[in-house]
Amino acid sequence: QVQVVESGGGLVQAGGSLRLSCTASGLTFDDRAMHWFRQAPGKEREGVSCISYSGFSTFYADSVKGRFTISRDNAKNTLYLQMNSLKPEDSAMYYCAAHATRYCSGSPQYWGQGTQVTVSS
Repeated sequence: QVQVVESGGGLVQAGGSLRLSCTASGLTFDDRAMHWFRQAPGKEREGVSCISYSGFSTFYADSVKGRFTISRDNAKNTLYLQMNSLKPEDSAMYYCAAHATRYCSGSPQYWGQGTQVTVSS
């Protein structure tokens, strides 16, 4: 059974930092691209960042470039999102998703339940 579980969300002041983690089991983690998405109330889901199976290729939404860093530890089946210089507009539910392929293309295959990030001004 595939499980994708996010953690690390919380309440932080503007300018602060958080690190999200995502642990996946029941799938070939090191053979899949991994993606972070977010969705704020009343807004569409947004792709935040994606990383290829090896970690060699990474992609970021313009809104988070220079502030967020995606990484992965394939030995631990864990994905990370380091979020610095947080802004109130970063507040959202953050979701981890596993692609069916090695590279960041197409829609993800598996999704986690999400972790809430709230940034106060």
